[in-house]
Amino acid sequence: MKVLANDGLTQSGINALLQNGFEVITDKVAQENLITYINENQVTVLLVRSATKVTKEMVDNCPSLEIIGRGGVGMDNIEVAYAREKGKHVINTPAASSESVAELVFAHLFSGSRFLQDSNRQMPMKGNTEFAKLKKAYEKGVELRGKTIGIVGIGRIGQEVARIALGLGMKVIASDTRIGKASVRVDFYNSQYINVEIETEPLEQLIQHSDFITLHVPAQNGPIIGKAELDKMKTGAAIVNCARGGVIDEEALIEALDSGKLAFAGLDVFENEPTPSERILTHPKISLTPHTGAATEEAQDRIGTELANQIASILLVK
Repeated sequence: MKVLANDGLTQSGINALLQNGFEVITDKVAQENLITYINENQVTVLLVRSATKVTKEMVDNCPSLEIIGRGGVGMDNIEVAYAREKGKHVINTPAASSESVAELVFAHLFSGSRFLQDSNRQMPMKGNTEFAKLKKAYEKGVELRGKTIGIVGIGRIGQEVARIALGLGMKVIASDTRIGKASVRVDFYNSQYINVEIETEPLEQLIQHSDFITLHVPAQNGPIIGKAELDKMKTGAAIVNCARGGVIDEEALIEALDSGKLAFAGLDVFENEPTPSERILTHPKISLTPHTGAATEEAQDRIGTELANQIASILLVK
């Protein structure tokens, strides 16, 4: 049986599939040629990440396809309900990248709270001529310890964020439309640990109480954080989005940053991805990454092996 990993797969995932007798193809096939390629090569499993789209047309016209796998959490690029209705298995790896995304949230928080996103731009140009001036400009950093972090969406990734925040000595609050309470285990040295119960609260309440807000929600029909919500945040607060582009109104965000309402923002995802607006990309108060939340070696290894195990459990048990 053939597996087409159209957006790539780690060697650990490839090895796991090979050990179970699968043929693995890692050629990148253009979107417009996918249906033909799958049919000509009798591909049984199609693995994608965010680049490849699995359309209704593909589902209808690829009879050999039994499994569609997404390496990651969100499946916005797959017609999931339609594919399942047509008898295809649709799988993903919701837990594999949670730690990686959570750590990136704190990379943005640490960066913004100490002006690293701007100082890393300015120091190479002015560090040897305006050192004292730059030192003065960046001397009002803030600590994360003791601050309140509001987590919007307390699923797997949100809970990983909470775990790190608790370890840093932050106060954690959360809002979620589906989860009323989450139990977060924080592990320490020597097998010691504590369990912390986090009860969720309305979004409006979270917005008003948080020093930092981080978003971990699926794709929405429109922004959940717009001008009205930003206006209700604490003056000097900050926001991070490592979830989906469009859940923050970027125009309202720029306005809040320019006015001083917000101290900084961290963005891994964007409204117009993969062509973010120039105003977002050049803003001195925004810490930026190009949708790399799950892009760690460890996460990719977990994604590859988890996909391989799911594929084997479906096809080899039949």
